[in-house]
Amino acid sequence: MSLRRDVLATLLPGFDGPNAPAWVLDRLAEGMGGVCLFGSNVVDPAQVRALTDALRAANPAAVIAIDEEGGDVTRLHYGRGAPWPGNAVLGRLDDVELTEAVGREVGEALRAVGVSMTFAPDADVNSNTANPVIGVRSFGADPELAARHTAAWVRGAQSTGVDACAKHFPGHGDTATDSHLALPVIDLPVETLRDRELVPFRAAIGAGVRSIMTSHILLPQLDAQDPATLSPHVLHRLLRGELGYEGVIVTDALDMHGASGVHGIPEAAVRALAAGCDLLCIGSGVAERTVDEIVEAVERAVASGRLAAERVAEAAARVRSLADASDASDVSSVPSTAAVTPARVIDAFDIAPGALDRLVGAQRVGTVVRVDTVANIAVGVVPWGPFAAEVAAPGTWLGEASVVALDREHPLDDPAGLAGPVVVIGKALHRHPFAVDGIAALRAVRDDVVTIDAGWPADDRAQADIATFGGSRLVGEAIIALVADALAASGAPDTAEAVSQ
Repeated sequence: MSLRRDVLATLLPGFDGPNAPAWVLDRLAEGMGGVCLFGSNVVDPAQVRALTDALRAANPAAVIAIDEEGGDVTRLHYGRGAPWPGNAVLGRLDDVELTEAVGREVGEALRAVGVSMTFAPDADVNSNTANPVIGVRSFGADPELAARHTAAWVRGAQSTGVDACAKHFPGHGDTATDSHLALPVIDLPVETLRDRELVPFRAAIGAGVRSIMTSHILLPQLDAQDPATLSPHVLHRLLRGELGYEGVIVTDALDMHGASGVHGIPEAAVRALAAGCDLLCIGSGVAERTVDEIVEAVERAVASGRLAAERVAEAAARVRSLADASDASDVSSVPSTAAVTPARVIDAFDIAPGALDRLVGAQRVGTVVRVDTVANIAVGVVPWGPFAAEVAAPGTWLGEASVVALDREHPLDDPAGLAGPVVVIGKALHRHPFAVDGIAALRAVRDDVVTIDAGWPADDRAQADIATFGGSRLVGEAIIALVADALAASGAPDTAEAVSQ
């Protein structure tokens, strides 16, 4: 029974819906480590508070975790988009006090609803503009910049008593593959990792981060066989040994292909524990039988000698220690995020010379071309950019403009016939050939096209007249304000007033 309780203490499943299933409450009462909340678990703050109260009644020491990065990846604001700017915007503003304030505000919002851990900040150095899963979740492509903002965000969040979790160790920024769907390979020398990928993680450790999340990526020059989550070379030698980290190591979700595509979830759990992970994030919508299968697989591994009971006990002890460490401190010196207005966010935008001049003489936007792409699993189906702002405050963005969808199945039929001016908006436009072709078709027949990229743009900005480096609701409000100001400058009557409302 002692082994079973220790195994349960390492598990962090998710479940569907706004109420905890009976089996989750039962396993928590048995000693299960906690749960991870996802978008399907969130209706409103009052409901989340009632949910976390029920979870903690079953196990007062339970870790209640959530993916709240304060930008494109948001769970607390899954239905409306996040009211914070997101990491890439914060990195471009490069105000560490502001970043600390955002981290603190996210922590306060989570603490108010009973959440004890956020899987943030993203400490990846986004060095690959083709990255399909990190992008604007990163503070930037410069390791030192990413490091100082990672540390600031950790300080801010943990000042509220909420545990931060720097991710995705040892760095997911130089990939062109999504580890939810496949196993990315980063074939880099250890020296490059030390000089780039590891710099923000060292800063997070220096800031006292209470947990670090692993990545499901293969680094052949460290371990040619196992991804980081399952690799003792990466976790024991690099993270524990070289970096001296003593806190909780959390797996990225084990239901991701990069972790369990070969072995299955129960075996991946055994291997993750053996590699040095302490808390096993299993994924969303986990079935009761999956948890039972993991427990049985770990028990068999211990019985056969593949896994030491002491390793499981060590992991369980680290997880239990989180309940004793999460105390809020008085950090009155941290400024308010009231300074993060749409106008301040606009300062982070990269605007091509003359781009806004294409709106001169217009009374309103004629056509909005919405570039729809499949959201990566980390982001999910969250309202984004000005469309999120439109959900929150109808009439401030679309107005009388026609909205045309551009996606893989629906190219633009008549680019010249669209009412102008035309505003094209999407995320990481350069990564999608249909978007590149659609923009080229528009530009070939008209000169009133403004393209807005709310993702991480290409280095040459070829498809991004305006690069916002994020698509949170707050960034959407900034986009609306920017367009409204341009229209107002050309004589449009009430647009600016509508935005201010």
